Amino acid sequence: MNADHIQVVLVEPSHAGNIGGVARAMKNMGLHRLTLVNPKTFPAPEATWRAASAVDVLEQAQVVTSLDAAIGGAQFVVGTSARERRIPWPVQDARHCAQRIAMHSEHEQVAILFGREDRGLLNEELQRCNLHCHIDTHESYTSLNLAMAVQIVAYELRMHAIAGTTAPEEDADWDTPFATSDDMARFYVHLEQTLIDIGFLKPEAPRQLMPRLTRLYNRVRLDEMELNILRGILTETQRSIDSSNQSE
Repeated sequence: MNADHIQVVLVEPSHAGNIGGVARAMKNMGLHRLTLVNPKTFPAPEATWRAASAVDVLEQAQVVTSLDAAIGGAQFVVGTSARERRIPWPVQDARHCAQRIAMHSEHEQVAILFGREDRGLLNEELQRCNLHCHIDTHESYTSLNLAMAVQIVAYELRMHAIAGTTAPEEDADWDTPFATSDDMARFYVHLEQTLIDIGFLKPEAPRQLMPRLTRLYNRVRLDEMELNILRGILTETQRSIDSSNQSE
């Protein structure tokens, strides 16, 4: 595991104390890269005293205004989710997610997303993820404090670090870097417009087509060359449509 390649991303945290608690949980387990997306209050005294001896994690935290800015350079994105979704996504428990994160972090930039205290991550935010992490709580009380959720995932990562988890063979020897979240976001915009252009996607009745295609490509994980090939196919498809329209 390479902790330098792992960032913990808190999306719109509303309580400064939770941010401090997250910083402490991270430092306990050897993580140090914290990104805050539109925090309600930060910096704040409550965050500082809750962080205890992890103030350095707070001081180095990156504050951004959008999820795109937070995960744009990430090649493997994990989103934490407590709810079942209309369209099922690849989901694993914290222990197996930590194994995947630890392995991918050896050669890739990894982001772990934690949502708002009151409603978690939105569907469109979860659709930016390659994998969903579910912490299996007791059915009598399923609500987890934000810092507690981060602590659980960070602990599992620490266990894999101690065990010396190595990268999966198929990824370790891959010949081309995997596409970043930013590149994939642009691809999905291009893909959607092309599908509209050829009449396959009807904006007035999308039929969950784009979420399902997003799930497909996020599950497969494209490298940079594969993504360029697909973008080239989309571009040529659009040119062909334009030529046909002009000749009519």
